[in-house]
Amino acid sequence: MSHDVFDPTPEYLAFWRERHVCTLTTPRPDGTPHVVPVGVTYDPEAGLARVISNRHSKKVRNVLTAPDGTARVAVCQMEGRRWATLEGRAVVRTDEASVADAVARYAERYGRTPSPNPDRVVLEIALDRAMGRA
Repeated sequence: MSHDVFDPTPEYLAFWRERHVCTLTTPRPDGTPHVVPVGVTYDPEAGLARVISNRHSKKVRNVLTAPDGTARVAVCQMEGRRWATLEGRAVVRTDEASVADAVARYAERYGRTPSPNPDRVVLEIALDRAMGRA
């Protein structure tokens, strides 16, 4: 079931506001998928999903080594028969304002503020597809 990235149904958006571990899929340099558990926040007003990470992680390297420093990625979550996937192009943001905003959004969704990390970056995903059954 397809959803409007910028105007999801109330049920779809509510599902993305619940506390769930998600997965992030990034392409390795050889094109194979790299799938890892992450926390994700969804901002339909901006059409963005955000994942905070360490700048030295494989997922960040996968995005940085992709052509033009952007990579086609997907984030997904599920619970029972409910599932939701967001897809788009990811870039790595290192500026303090972007990282602080992503940490605040993470804290709101997951109910805890991550420990300070000078190597923290944010994978910012410009969304172009949303699907799922929420």
